[in-house]
Amino acid sequence: MTEYRFTTPMGGEARRLRIGDILYLNGTVVTARDAGHRRALELLNRGETLPIDLHGLAVYHMGPIVRKVGEEWKVYSAGPTTSTRLESYEAEFLEKTGAKVVVGKGGMGAKTAEACKRLGTAYAIYTGGAGALAAKTIKRVKGVEWLDLGTPEAMWVLEVEDFGPLTVVIDSEGRNHYEELRSKIKPNLLEAYRMMGIPA
Repeated sequence: MTEYRFTTPMGGEARRLRIGDILYLNGTVVTARDAGHRRALELLNRGETLPIDLHGLAVYHMGPIVRKVGEEWKVYSAGPTTSTRLESYEAEFLEKTGAKVVVGKGGMGAKTAEACKRLGTAYAIYTGGAGALAAKTIKRVKGVEWLDLGTPEAMWVLEVEDFGPLTVVIDSEGRNHYEELRSKIKPNLLEAYRMMGIPA
């Protein structure tokens, strides 16, 4: 396990990450959830551009709790949302945006792992339930796009400092920590079911 501090926009830094590594991010992080991913891909597939260039940036599966204070937004909670529901979008999203790190919780699947290997990107998790701590790493809201989607689904452009610790669970070799754990656990789980008389 190695600890890294990367500043966005990144070049090839994510290729150094391996599952189990700890990552802290500085610079620009952009949020995108289900509706944000859909809209981004719709625009890109029509040949249009996004309101912010995501190349080299980190994308965070997160819908913040925010309040506007004067002319500025303040983030009070910035905890991750479950990433598995983004699985159908993520590979194409990474390919078409050039984002280098994805952050969320709960793991992602085979399509995302393959994209991470092919594109030299990584997926890392942030602790669920620690949204107030994550908010403390946000120095300011640089901007917000697509507020018509609702506050959680809008694309928030955040300036962060030491955002983490993030644990890498899919790396640029395509290794998926959760899938590797499942393959190790499955034989023991089946045996436990047998001992309890539960059909597998």
